[in-house]
Amino acid sequence: MARRSRIKTLKIDGRDVGAHEDQTILQLARENNITIPTLCHIEGLSVPGACRLCLVEVKGWRKLVPACATYADEGMEVFTDSERLRSYRRMILELLFSEGNHVCAVCVSNGHCELQSLAQHLGMDHVRYPNLQPVRLVDMTHSRFTLDRNRCILCLRCVRVCDEIEGAHTWDVKGRGVDARVISDLDTPWGESPTCTTCGKCVNVCPVGALVEKGRAVGEMVKRQEFLPYLSSMREVKR
Repeated sequence: MARRSRIKTLKIDGRDVGAHEDQTILQLARENNITIPTLCHIEGLSVPGACRLCLVEVKGWRKLVPACATYADEGMEVFTDSERLRSYRRMILELLFSEGNHVCAVCVSNGHCELQSLAQHLGMDHVRYPNLQPVRLVDMTHSRFTLDRNRCILCLRCVRVCDEIEGAHTWDVKGRGVDARVISDLDTPWGESPTCTTCGKCVNVCPVGALVEKGRAVGEMVKRQEFLPYLSSMREVKR
């Protein structure tokens, strides 16, 4: 008989909620219709804790903690929306905009972009940091898809879905800091990849306009992510 996890009681934004001991603050918040912004997190994939947009405050803790990687505990008091958190989140978004080429008006994902939606939600109407004006290679060698590294925010969703769901591990990351970039198969052109199955999973989990289908006009690239929770649960059942 499977062991049942213990129930813990805590507060999120003043509300009493019950959580299993293996639940993260992010999972618990979404279960209770409490919005915490994320970019790298997506249901069905591992948790990298990379974007830091889901930072929350916990009473008595000195540091902000990522909700996606912090487990609920008995008596915990969590705050998901404060001026301090909004300031941090706007700063993170501004840095992402300054590090890449995110001109929404000419992007095929305009109106369907998670980065754009978060900027609107958090009231980000300007960027305080100088734009780094990156000139990164655009890979159009694939027959169906395009990779525009100038729009990549290094959320690593593509790397994780290709490895954990498709099992191909076509994608990886090369370099560090501002020089970091997504590559396919030890930096070979995507169209020459011996491992890519052309499944399109990486394209559909990309939150921005970095991975898109060819032939899409401005505003036409809509991502479909319904497959991910289903495939992830089926893999768990099989295991």
